[in-house]
Amino acid sequence: MIETIRNAIPREEFDYQMLLDALAGYARPRDKISDWLQKGVIVRIKKGLYVFGEGLRRSPYSRELLANLVYGPSYLSLDWALQYYGLIPERVEAMTSVTTGRSRKFHTPAGLFVYRQVPLQAFRTGMTRVETTGNTAFLIATREKAIADKIRSDRGVCIGSARQLSAYLTENLRIDEAALAELSPRMLAEFGLRYGSRKIRLFADFVDRVKGKIAK
Repeated sequence: MIETIRNAIPREEFDYQMLLDALAGYARPRDKISDWLQKGVIVRIKKGLYVFGEGLRRSPYSRELLANLVYGPSYLSLDWALQYYGLIPERVEAMTSVTTGRSRKFHTPAGLFVYRQVPLQAFRTGMTRVETTGNTAFLIATREKAIADKIRSDRGVCIGSARQLSAYLTENLRIDEAALAELSPRMLAEFGLRYGSRKIRLFADFVDRVKGKIAK
């Protein structure tokens, strides 16, 4: 039976309805699901969301896709996205995302998933879809949006001048000028407007000056 279900669910990540559909021909499917959870055949990430246990996995499950599914609507951003793009040197374990819902944290068997609330007008723009192996894909902020989200979320950091912003970027985040020069000031300015954030608009101007300096 287990191999039949494994073949009926092609992905490593699946929801409760997919599991019920795969068990449609069996009596008392809910009891079978409970039994498999106890035996580790399947692993509950959160209510209604699962991955196969190690013995049945055909490939590693996607933590990126799980981040989109654990709580939504959401997409990856902030520290994890900055690490993904190689903009910061630290390794980030928590899967950090932005959402229009309230800020939440989920401790799961797949790790920690953190969600920060952003306004709807800021959420709607600055995301991209990444195709991965295994016929899966996930949503993540663009480079510009990830930094804009980070600057906005660090409310305890004082950024009122170009000097303070430079210190924040180079000392706190440790992003080098070459990486900053690859960003789009126009996109950053748009995010500043959508957020109504002076700090992000200041960042857009700062990146514009860095690009001009490096171009000389």
